[in-house]
Amino acid sequence: MDWTGKVWGATSAEQRAPYPCDGLVQDPAEGWTRAIEVAAPPERVFRWIRQLTIAPYSYDWLDFRGRTSPHVLLSDLPELAPRQPFLVFEITSFETDVHITGVLPAALAERHGRMAVSYTLRPYGTGSRLVVKVVAQAGPTAGRRIRRRLLAWGDLVMMRKQLLTLKKLSESRVDGP
Repeated sequence: MDWTGKVWGATSAEQRAPYPCDGLVQDPAEGWTRAIEVAAPPERVFRWIRQLTIAPYSYDWLDFRGRTSPHVLLSDLPELAPRQPFLVFEITSFETDVHITGVLPAALAERHGRMAVSYTLRPYGTGSRLVVKVVAQAGPTAGRRIRRRLLAWGDLVMMRKQLLTLKKLSESRVDGP
């Protein structure tokens, strides 16, 4: 068990692997890796990940102000583009069916430190492996390190729920309106 809040579901190889977000935060930085196996192909899972541009798919009552994240795939989403909102991040790069990567906007980075994220997919058997890597600026002070550790645990709780929800929706056959 990882008592640091930095890992959930990720293999040792996934923790060591490079991700598109790795170079987006200057050292010193730390990484948090979360992963889940999904019994659906990457192209289906990616359609759900795209919907993170409009909804969090976590604890909606907390991080979506009580609104409900859509439980159907929407066909009218805008095309992915750099600087487009993606959860609390802005998209920096993406590759359809492979990854979406983003950074915290400047105003949030000023308050919380620089952070970047990559939601990545790869084929795994007849399904997919969804691995999310978060890179967070490590602070030089004890206060900043404590805040970062608390943030890692909070992120773990929220992202675990999000990944389980994305898994369930991706594995269902509910497609759209």
